Amino acid sequence: MTDLYLIVGLGNPGKEYENTRHNVGWRVIDELARRHGLKLDKKEKKSITASGVMNGKKVILAKPQTYMNLSGEAVRGLVDFYKIDTDHLLTISDDLDLPLGTLRLRKTGSAGGQNGLKSIIQHLGDNQDFSRVRFGIGRPPGKMNPKDYVLQGFKGDDAILVMEVVDRAVKAVETWLAEGIDLAMTKHNGDGTPPKAQPVVPGERKAPSTTSGERKVQPIVPGEHGNKDNP
Repeated sequence: MTDLYLIVGLGNPGKEYENTRHNVGWRVIDELARRHGLKLDKKEKKSITASGVMNGKKVILAKPQTYMNLSGEAVRGLVDFYKIDTDHLLTISDDLDLPLGTLRLRKTGSAGGQNGLKSIIQHLGDNQDFSRVRFGIGRPPGKMNPKDYVLQGFKGDDAILVMEVVDRAVKAVETWLAEGIDLAMTKHNGDGTPPKAQPVVPGERKAPSTTSGERKVQPIVPGEHGNKDNP
């Protein structure tokens, strides 16, 4: 196998689909290319690609031109041509079942109803253990058909939020390249909200760990750390 890494953003070709919910994978690829000075100008294996170095790794960025439902044709073509190990493959796609603003990275799993991922899994056969970034776009409102919803653009606050999530997705891909999928999952899964700090109980402090691995809580005695005038 090769030392190349293949990063694929899923979407539909054509101006009318450029900024739709279904094309968030393409937006992440475009931003990766911009930040790392790569040009998406090569047509090969039913994809538009760029090649270069990111985070010290040789990479190929790809935007399949097959339309979403046939993404597997393009991905399989690139995997075979460049002899890409599935450990070095990452896909980026929209996800209806995740709220807008949420990222979820996985190193294996099902397609989860995403037709582009479904096509890739079908074409890769037994080699399904590839990393993926799921970019939440939320469920359609009311009784709107999901097919119509994913082909709509983002408006208002949603458009601003998507720009923030694209930035987070780019950082997630960079972490995947530099540190692997497990650390990327730990650092970037979720909605970007920092974890809440644990509350501190007034009048208590934690003592150093004991040999048994337990931590004892000792009360703070007023005046213990100073004189009567400077407690």
